[in-house]
Amino acid sequence: MGAGGAAPQRAHDGRRQERLLREHWQAARRQARRWEAADEGEQRVLAQLLVLTARGWRLLVDRPWPGQRTARADMLLVGPGGVFVLAVTAAGGEPGGGGRAAELLAATKATERAVASLGMSPVAVQPLLVCAGQRADTDLGRIRLMREHELGTQLSAQRHRLRVESVRAIADHLERVFPDHAAVALDQQQQPPPASEHDGPDAPDGLFDLEGLRDAALKGAREAPIEQWMTFLHPDQVALVRRNWSGPARISGPAGTGKTVVALHRAAHLARRTTGRILYVTFANNLPRVQSTFLRTMAPAVADRVDFRSLHSWAQEFLQERGIPVRLHRDKAETAFSLAWTHVGRAGRLAELDPVPTYWREEIDYVIKGRGLTRFEDYATVSRRRRRARLHRTHRQSVWELYEAYESLRGERGVHDFNDVLSLALAEASRRPGRPPFAAVIVDEVQDLTLVGVRLLHALVGDVPNGLLLVGDGQQTVYPGGFRLTDADIDIRGDRGQVLRTNYRNSKQILDAALTVVADDAFEDLDGVRTPGRRDVDLTFHDGDVVRVTRPTVDAHDRDLLDALRTLPDGALADTALLCPSLRAIGHYQRLLAQAGIPVCQLEHYDGRAVDAVKLGTYRRAKGLEFKNVFLPQHDAALPHATQAGAASGTETAETTREREELRRSRLFVAMTRARDLLWLGSVTG
Repeated sequence: MGAGGAAPQRAHDGRRQERLLREHWQAARRQARRWEAADEGEQRVLAQLLVLTARGWRLLVDRPWPGQRTARADMLLVGPGGVFVLAVTAAGGEPGGGGRAAELLAATKATERAVASLGMSPVAVQPLLVCAGQRADTDLGRIRLMREHELGTQLSAQRHRLRVESVRAIADHLERVFPDHAAVALDQQQQPPPASEHDGPDAPDGLFDLEGLRDAALKGAREAPIEQWMTFLHPDQVALVRRNWSGPARISGPAGTGKTVVALHRAAHLARRTTGRILYVTFANNLPRVQSTFLRTMAPAVADRVDFRSLHSWAQEFLQERGIPVRLHRDKAETAFSLAWTHVGRAGRLAELDPVPTYWREEIDYVIKGRGLTRFEDYATVSRRRRRARLHRTHRQSVWELYEAYESLRGERGVHDFNDVLSLALAEASRRPGRPPFAAVIVDEVQDLTLVGVRLLHALVGDVPNGLLLVGDGQQTVYPGGFRLTDADIDIRGDRGQVLRTNYRNSKQILDAALTVVADDAFEDLDGVRTPGRRDVDLTFHDGDVVRVTRPTVDAHDRDLLDALRTLPDGALADTALLCPSLRAIGHYQRLLAQAGIPVCQLEHYDGRAVDAVKLGTYRRAKGLEFKNVFLPQHDAALPHATQAGAASGTETAETTREREELRRSRLFVAMTRARDLLWLGSVTG
């Protein structure tokens, strides 16, 4: 149809839809009057819900409603927006009064248990109190209040969580579980609801099988924008979200197994089950914005009760609230270390082991201050996990002298470094514990934290049931150093330590390419178990591709990169990331994409909302995120070639060289495993 005929057709369709909606409303009003015990406002509420049943929603009404009040929900509503447990307050009634709020929450918990057997996340079940003929301005916590006139519009505008066959299956299941609720639908002959773009010609009709429902949920999530996919909880993981742990717990597993998704759903679950606040902490300062956006989309009713923070930003605020002065100044602290290295390190035995001062700054940051060591004798015997250089006692004495010189120069300048912030916060939390500020603490990417950071978070909640959850994977470490949980006096026993083994993100091709990079790098996780670099995982996705492009010059390589980005399908840039190992490379590709007219969103500014632009950032900035398409230009430039492997300089030891190379490979592995559908690997031979 030409452009001239499209507008009249749209106008015709709009008038037809408006006429059909008016007919539905009139029929629903007539049908609602059969509930003679309901007042006028309650009948209007029911009529709006009946209209929704003509659009693919399913409605179950408590049989005695409204003539006899029960402790059950008045209605259960299942539709594309999820499962809603409804209570209706008649005109003149007090919202939530007379114990109605407690009854509604109890009915919601019963409904959550019912749908959990189908593998459905509890965040999709929402309690809703509808106020007929009155204002809805009372705060009832998790319960969402809604006025009758906005009911149909608000429910129709809900983010789609369920496919058509899932709505049918869940409603049928609830009807069997709650026999006191009867299925009700608009009884006028209606046109069938418009088919979802995800519904195939062979969509099931009638009975369903659990595996079919799970497969449909997974397929629907994969077809959605990447932001929606990043919050998709596989049905097999629902029980883990709802588990009751007797003390600190840990969730680990290889890349792509859904650890962060489980943690987000766990935060929502705990926010609904407790009256206190939930602290969700990660090391990177860009992730809290993204995760906060995701939770507000998943569970808006409880999003305000979960604090998403980077560890250092929270610690600084905590100290300020306690009246402890913090003078964090990165540049002045760096200057202090540079002077200390010049005066103490550069001409000494440390330079003979490794002349690059960065290695020794990391030794101070991650081993000495990161572990909270204040006495040389403690440092002289400590196990330096994930540090390759073998340091004898004389070497450690030299490191300690460098550390003391740095601390003296830093103190003279009156500034703190990032480790000082955590140490001060830990000391304050231990000195004046007071009432726990949070009901629970969830730590994502825990392997990137220092021992002092983990001790600090543990101090906030102790060993109370469901208090501390640590989430992470030692293979995805992108910073030096390490520790074991036993070093932090955290005891993970029995089923409180869960290992996820199913990869929902990567195809075999993408995962094999990534594992090849780290296959020879065994690692020690926080439990102290030595694990080979190539781990066995179960895969659920088999359609991803790896594209390798090798060119003799950077210009030729970059032309192919731009061609590949331009040939992506319409709208695909929103689900695409271009990742680089360094800020210098970021600057190069920022200019390249700008000159080519390709829109860019810096990962440090990305907040979890869909934006039609390539996400540009470093490998480390991409941690905790995933994308349908990932481009890694000159991905192997920072890795040693076969002829260079193990060829340390005359002053640089093979051990420190190996440590740096392992860390580079780990960061590249993280970047490669961010890809779901396409991994583009560029190389330059010249």
